Amino acid sequence: MSRAETVPCKKYRRLQMLMFSLLGVSIFLAIALFAQFTTQGASKPTNAAGQTATTAPTQPDYIRNDADDPMAIGDIDAPLVLVEWTDMRCPFCAVYSRDTLPEVVTEYVDSGQVRIEVNDVSFFGEDSTAAAVAARAAGRQGKYAEFLTTVYANAPEDGHPDMPREKLIGFAKSAGVADLDQFESDLDDPTLAEEVAQSTTYAQQLGVNSVPFFVADGTALSGAQPIENFRQFLDSALANTQK
Repeated sequence: MSRAETVPCKKYRRLQMLMFSLLGVSIFLAIALFAQFTTQGASKPTNAAGQTATTAPTQPDYIRNDADDPMAIGDIDAPLVLVEWTDMRCPFCAVYSRDTLPEVVTEYVDSGQVRIEVNDVSFFGEDSTAAAVAARAAGRQGKYAEFLTTVYANAPEDGHPDMPREKLIGFAKSAGVADLDQFESDLDDPTLAEEVAQSTTYAQQLGVNSVPFFVADGTALSGAQPIENFRQFLDSALANTQK
C-alpha cells in the first residue's frame, strides 16, 4: 500500500483535535462493546471471494483464517491477527488509511508479526453498500486492498462522499483492476450485496456500531488513532501471544 499525501486544512485539524479529545471515552466504549464478542453466536460473514473460512478451534469466530482471503493482508501464520471494521464513506476510516495504516503495514505486517483482516460495513446508506460491493468486486481480481487505498486516498477531509458507479469504476482503474468489464458485471452481482449486508449485520451483533474499529488478541480499539497508539495496542497484544 502507498501512503497518500494530504494537506490538512484548519477545519480538519479541529475535527482531529476533537476526535483525540474523546480518545479516553472511545477506548472505554470499545472495550465495553468488545465484551459482547465472546458471547454472540451469529453466523460468520463471507469474504470477497464468497468463502466462509474454516476457523481454528482456538480462534474467535470473527477471525476468518483463510490463506486465500482477498480481504486480508499479511502472513497467514503471523502470531497476531488485527481485525478491522471499516465503511468506505467514513472520514475517520480515510484518516486511518492515509496516516496510520502505512506505518502499521511497514512495522508489523511486512515483518510477519501481524495479519490484517478487513470487514466492510454499510453504516452510511446505499452508497456505502455500493462502495463495499465495488471493493469486493475488485477483490475477486486480487485488488481489494488496493481499491480501499484508492478510495481513502481520494476521500474528502470530512463528510461522507457520494459513490456513483462512474466513480467506483474510476477507482477500480486506478487500483489496477485488470478486467474492468468483469468488474462492472460484478457490481451488479446480488451475491456481493448480500455479503455486505451479512457483514454489516454481524458487526452490529458483535457490538460494532462505529468505525474504524479494531480488535487484536481480545482487546478493542476505536477510532483513527495515531501510530503511537497503535504501536502500544499491537505491542501489548503481541506480548500476550508470547506468554
